[in-house]
Amino acid sequence: MELNKGKLLDLKNKYGDAYYLLDSNQFRDNFLELKGSFSNIYPNFNIAYSYKTNYTPKLCKIVNELGGYAEVVSEMELELALRIGVDYSNIIWNGPIKTKSTVEKFLINGGTINIDSLEELEMIKEIVNCYPDQYFNLGIRCNFDVSDGVVSRFGFDVNSEDFRQVLEFTTKKPNVKLISLQCHFAKRQLDYWPNRAKGMIDLIDSIGIIPQRIDLGGGLFGKMPDSLKNQFTTEIPKYEDYANAVAPLFMEKFRGCDQLPELIIEPGSALVGDCMKFVGTVKSIKNIRGKYIASVLGSQKNVSMTGINPPVDVFNASDKQEIYNDLDFVGFTCIENDVLYKSYNGKLAVGDMIVINNCGSYSLVMKPAFILPNFAVLDISDGKEEVIKRAETFDDIFHTYNF
Repeated sequence: MELNKGKLLDLKNKYGDAYYLLDSNQFRDNFLELKGSFSNIYPNFNIAYSYKTNYTPKLCKIVNELGGYAEVVSEMELELALRIGVDYSNIIWNGPIKTKSTVEKFLINGGTINIDSLEELEMIKEIVNCYPDQYFNLGIRCNFDVSDGVVSRFGFDVNSEDFRQVLEFTTKKPNVKLISLQCHFAKRQLDYWPNRAKGMIDLIDSIGIIPQRIDLGGGLFGKMPDSLKNQFTTEIPKYEDYANAVAPLFMEKFRGCDQLPELIIEPGSALVGDCMKFVGTVKSIKNIRGKYIASVLGSQKNVSMTGINPPVDVFNASDKQEIYNDLDFVGFTCIENDVLYKSYNGKLAVGDMIVINNCGSYSLVMKPAFILPNFAVLDISDGKEEVIKRAETFDDIFHTYNF
């Protein structure tokens, strides 16, 4: 995705002073590279893309075309997967909140739910008992200590009576198949990944069951420039580092088996983080008690980065620029901490465009209708723009209200 002043001004004239730029080709390349890193070591491997991270339909379609799974945590994401043509059997439904009618339809059609609570188990029992001639694919979300200092909220403590209850149901009910054991831990540091693998292997050994799928969840760093890497206190792993940390453990465990269980991970940020940019226009520059402030059409909500300076490029839209030191780019939301970038040093002018990189993760999906509707999403990966999502309007925001 090559950007220059002329291209940005052309897009600005067509779509307004702020918009997102998507690189779907980069997303495709990331998927194939990540999958290859694991598959080279453990052949029966697949990716379940985390829809919640960025559910832009074009990206989700690419995952489906490449044979990946849809990992969803809400009925909205499930609906999206079905609308773009994902088969029920290729959808993995995690998440703590589900309604019975949707669960019933989903399971009857061959989808897989990783059970997250006893309440969910009771709901599924009622459904299963109503269809004694129907087979159901189920999984269990597993929770154990990976020495990351966090007590995760997801799944069942594998040493608990609750876990034994759900295990008994999924292994002894005649029309139920325990298809998956799944875990998810949020910290992305490489150090914790071998503990995930060992925890799952120990669990498999203790229960004496090898499931069809072993799902290690998400929580991986993605690709980023050095300016972003240097702001982390830990080293940023590459795809192959994650693969080398866990795939050999499973290869060794199941070496000699007639059929390797399918190893799955559920990445989001690692695939989509570097595939989206946000472009905003500088609307004003002022000096307040010696501090320079540049207001931008855009907000922290558009980039979803806090406590960190994202990679930023400035494109001059005029012949007038001055040099600034210790300037902060701030957003339009009128919230004091809506700061996009702190302590910028360099040339700037009103009307300039700032391009914020690496904002594909949790940005578009978490932008609320706060102060202004969201902006257009344009895919320019093939050299010409494709409108993936039009800019939202006031009518989009207000139509659910009664006036």
